[in-house]
Amino acid sequence: MGTVHAKADNVDSMGGGIFEFEEPIELDDEPIPKPTIKLNGVRVEISRTKTLEPKTHCVFFCDTAAIHIINPSSRFGSTGATMELVLVNNAIFQVFHFVRRALDSMGCFRDIGVYIDVSSGPGSTPEGLEVTFQVKELSRIVGGINTTVSENEGNLVLGVKMPNVLGRGEKLQAEYSMGYRSSSNFSLTATKPYPHKPLVPVLSASLYQQNHEYPWSGYRLLDRGILLDLAFKSSPVTRHNLQWEGMVRDTSVLSKTTSFKVRESSGPQMKSILRHIVTVDHRDEPIFPTKGSWVQFTSELAGLGGGVANLKTELHAQTNHSLFESVVLQVTGSLGVLHDMFGTEIPDHFFLGGATTLRGFTQRGVGPTSDGQYTGGTMYWASGVHVYTPLPFQPGKNGLGSLFRSHMFLNAGCLALPEEKGIPALESLRAVRRRRATGRRTACSSASEPTSCNILK
Repeated sequence: MGTVHAKADNVDSMGGGIFEFEEPIELDDEPIPKPTIKLNGVRVEISRTKTLEPKTHCVFFCDTAAIHIINPSSRFGSTGATMELVLVNNAIFQVFHFVRRALDSMGCFRDIGVYIDVSSGPGSTPEGLEVTFQVKELSRIVGGINTTVSENEGNLVLGVKMPNVLGRGEKLQAEYSMGYRSSSNFSLTATKPYPHKPLVPVLSASLYQQNHEYPWSGYRLLDRGILLDLAFKSSPVTRHNLQWEGMVRDTSVLSKTTSFKVRESSGPQMKSILRHIVTVDHRDEPIFPTKGSWVQFTSELAGLGGGVANLKTELHAQTNHSLFESVVLQVTGSLGVLHDMFGTEIPDHFFLGGATTLRGFTQRGVGPTSDGQYTGGTMYWASGVHVYTPLPFQPGKNGLGSLFRSHMFLNAGCLALPEEKGIPALESLRAVRRRRATGRRTACSSASEPTSCNILK
């Protein structure tokens, strides 16, 4: 008997593989050593990618994206990777998983499979690996009906989407939503991704019309406009959005009891906005995170065209920590400043109160008022401490019950409309309002802080 060793040295070009086996001399008096494999000298490289079951030009789109994302020269050095790096550190397999997620984010496929094998056929090399992406594309037209909850009311949303219009990941989407009161929204969006570019940019253009009523402030708002957005990532967790928005805004009086201050803001206006949004997300989940932090900073400049000029900045932050199993402590904070140059009216102001801003208070129920109607402010801050736990007795565990949480919170914040600048303006933010309560929270589809529904006790 003897021991078989797999060696990476002196690869036999006629042996049909990258391993060479030899039979050592048997020693009766010595213990039989364990089999060993030397992997640090075995080179591997990605020599071919292909796609199975294509229906459209997505075969070219998929292969092009995969080839640019799987770049040995940028990830494993100019000579590829070693077998030790592949098997022990799972480096290449992690890249394949990244490629699969990138292709899935394009929204072109309903199923994506990744298969890895040694390279064969013309042009193959002993060190080559062949990667096969087996995909199933979505239908030409996809539609859906769902419901959402906004600040004012619940909405029924009808959507139609055409994924992969030209075979390169382009998407055309139309949505119409109707509230149970009187609000209605319509939007038409065209999206073009560039997955092979370094920053993975996504370019989109939207035409929209939004019609909302704000009974707490006594006015109705109708917006019609266009939004151009360039989204890209400077790191895996950092996302940027550069936007230009042009709109025609029409503010009208909601009832005869609307205050005179609100009536002064009524009428049509044109507004042009340049906006930059940077988001850093280290959370493990966007809806019910158990750990990690999330920070979003938004800066807007209005006035390059139109009749409104102002500068607005906002900062939102959130951190999550697991205290015990399924018990999460969340600390949140936000602040905003609006500097008016000319033409700024009530619809441009900040508002606090309600489930999406300051829980425990009525909708827009914090800040300056005029004849009992809330007119918003130009400076605010808000903070909160939240504890989320599963529902008692966990009904519907791993099912519908997993979409709900018991929620205990403590909120504090202030909204002001100072007439003076500098230190007096900051002193106006001292009038702190607090609220603590317990309630229940439902899961909502949102990339930032999800909407919550509180039952005060």
